[in-house]
Amino acid sequence: MTDREAVVSNAKYLRNVRPIDPEEIAEYIEGYPHPAVVKQTLREEAFDLGLVEQEDGTFVPVDDTPVPVRDWRPTALPDDYSFAVEDLLVERYGANWHTGESGDELREAVRRLKEDYYYQNDVAYDETAALGYAVYHLADYYAEVGYVSNDLAENGLLPRTLRVVDVGAGVGGPALGLHDYLPEDSLVDYHAVEPSAAADVLDRLLGETRENFRTTVHRETAEEFDLDSLGDVDLVLFGNVLSELDDPVAVVRRYLDALADDGSVVALAPADRNTSIGLREVERAVESEAGATVYSPELRLWPGMTPSDRGWSFDVRDDVGTPAFQRRLDEGGEGDGTFTKTSVQFSYSVLRKDEKRRVDLRADRSRHARMAEMERHVTDRIDLLAVKLSHNLADDESRNPVFKVGDGSQSVDHYAVLTRESGLNRELTEAEYGAILGFENVLCLWNDDEEAYNLVVDAETFVEIVAP
Repeated sequence: MTDREAVVSNAKYLRNVRPIDPEEIAEYIEGYPHPAVVKQTLREEAFDLGLVEQEDGTFVPVDDTPVPVRDWRPTALPDDYSFAVEDLLVERYGANWHTGESGDELREAVRRLKEDYYYQNDVAYDETAALGYAVYHLADYYAEVGYVSNDLAENGLLPRTLRVVDVGAGVGGPALGLHDYLPEDSLVDYHAVEPSAAADVLDRLLGETRENFRTTVHRETAEEFDLDSLGDVDLVLFGNVLSELDDPVAVVRRYLDALADDGSVVALAPADRNTSIGLREVERAVESEAGATVYSPELRLWPGMTPSDRGWSFDVRDDVGTPAFQRRLDEGGEGDGTFTKTSVQFSYSVLRKDEKRRVDLRADRSRHARMAEMERHVTDRIDLLAVKLSHNLADDESRNPVFKVGDGSQSVDHYAVLTRESGLNRELTEAEYGAILGFENVLCLWNDDEEAYNLVVDAETFVEIVAP
């Protein structure tokens, strides 16, 4: 048996001297263990030692600079992951998995999952359902997590040495997206918590990750998992799972407590009304009960205030290409696109314990109207500060563009309605989701049909991106 303590001791000594070569370490250890055994020991201890493995098989200290912002715009699910999914389908059903009885079973599984989500039924994953879920959702879930990671990376809050807990990891979309977002020289201790049959698919897909992305799959529920066994966690992911938990607020609070002081909880949810609003309800409850700070995207621009509107807000990004396996399942049915899912639309929340926010900006009562008091401003022209919380919601190009906005104090929905675009207000349409906008001379009206406030942006209104 290799003297693990001796391997670790020698690695600690050499880490600041030169690249650590397993063959050299082996020479220093009694019994001269095989270098491959030493290499495996170094891999197992790499996270605690802060070492990353290089292509030549040596180990060097991990870079201590944070992960940089990525131009993350994936156009397709990478081939390695697509081939792995296809391999699983062929192993389970044969080469013609998309036709006949197996194809019908998979399509029915996807229909049932979509229906259960829509009607908020309990979701169960057997082997067929897990494979159907991978076919339908892997590509768009893969894309989502990178866009949210940029929120943290832009402020240097995503470390290269990262312990991750992925709660309800499913078949691995968020895990694979995070893996590809992070630099190759990052060092990740990734723990998936997934009790269902989806863990079998996940385990296979995680086999495509690099050595420095060390993975462990825990086949336990979020409530049962022993967080104390890990130590401080840098990032907790809740990827499209909150709606499936019996008590999501209690679970998020528990995992928030396990965070390092400078760690983050990232929660994602589908953009549909029920799951999106449910995500926001969990965010607000954890903020209130546990004192968490909402880092993004729904910034609180008024100190001490929390919004109580319905909270339906989501981001929209470029579609991803249709994976070959998804196209085959669809063509095995009616071929009408029912079983393709390439749109990337999602709600998300980032919570922290250290009071950091994506933008450290506050509204000023001497300059800005507050949405909590918007009733007193109806028919007035006002100035205000707000976060852009949607892309254009108008369902017809002939209609005026409409954007949801909020300042963290609102009790009902507020919409910026662009009735006449000009050079003064063009930044309303140009701003990205989550940007902070300054409005000057905007007309406040009550919309009785929608039971919401319309902030009318016309030729007399000035709109400025205060923080992108």
